Amino acid sequence: MSDAMPAWTLTENASLKALNTFHVEASAAQLLELHDPSLLPDVLALPQVADAPLLVLGSGSNVLLAGNVDGTVLVFANRSIEILEHRADHTVVRAGAGVSWHGLVMWSLQNGLSGLENLALIPGTAGASPIQNIGAYGVQVDEFIQTVEAWDRETAAWVRLDPEACQFGYRDSVFKQMPERYLITAIELRLPLLHALRLGYAGITEEMQAMGVELPVAADVANAVINIRRRKLPDPDVLGNAGSFFKNPVLPLEQVEVVLQHFPDLPVYPADQDTRRKLSAAWMIEACGWKGYREGDAGVSPHHALVLVNHGTATGEQLLALARQISASVLEKFGVPIEPEPRLIGAQW
Repeated sequence: MSDAMPAWTLTENASLKALNTFHVEASAAQLLELHDPSLLPDVLALPQVADAPLLVLGSGSNVLLAGNVDGTVLVFANRSIEILEHRADHTVVRAGAGVSWHGLVMWSLQNGLSGLENLALIPGTAGASPIQNIGAYGVQVDEFIQTVEAWDRETAAWVRLDPEACQFGYRDSVFKQMPERYLITAIELRLPLLHALRLGYAGITEEMQAMGVELPVAADVANAVINIRRRKLPDPDVLGNAGSFFKNPVLPLEQVEVVLQHFPDLPVYPADQDTRRKLSAAWMIEACGWKGYREGDAGVSPHHALVLVNHGTATGEQLLALARQISASVLEKFGVPIEPEPRLIGAQW
């Protein structure tokens, strides 16, 4: 009898509490863990899978489970990282969908590669990173993605999508727009050997000064980001959360100017177009008095107004109700709509 790991496992009536960083209790009719993604077409054709809805979960760091999942939850367990090619100025790296994102960032730095340092300590998996086009401290992952490998459920074929086909935007992509179509099995990143460090985002330069770093390298930037995030954001293993719950709204310049006439201290940042600007959702939420608020076990972090937290036994429905209250108060005070970053499962916004 072989001791080799099975290519896949299927568990009925499985708890999802350990598979979401809010740690809300929810269950799936069945949980499918896939170690060999080449078998994806075969497992999708299994009668008990083919006839049920499908939800892919990475580490559950960007979802709010507002109810149970009637169908199959698919977890990719392929966690290998490999170098595909070395060039004079860059290296192409392939990461399986199940690889820890932060683990991938640290691996890249340990291997002399740069670019991902501003994205350190973002929870989640490599396979989930293109969906949200994750970003932090002035950097987005689409700057480095060369190819996304996925199974196209619409055409029943393997596809390799370049950045243009991925339709990346601010916290957006074709994978987010069409969540039922693509199942991401791996990503390939083009990482430079020499890369201009991004130090302009608030807090990074100050943090490195506090660290005593005068001539920073990429690893120093990563350490600064890790320090900042650990101060600002609660550890999901200690206090359930999904990081920043609300997106910073991006509005036309004319609309921003109107808001600033009434609230001149509201922080404004560049956006993806010269005619648009990004506003600080955290500042607006805090101005509405929500920072540190708690209702039962659903609350807002006292350290960061963007972060909803589960103090213990809050349900997904309770956290969603709180998020709706916050959004409504920001709209009433500022006339600016704010939307959730995490994907809502079992509910509509």
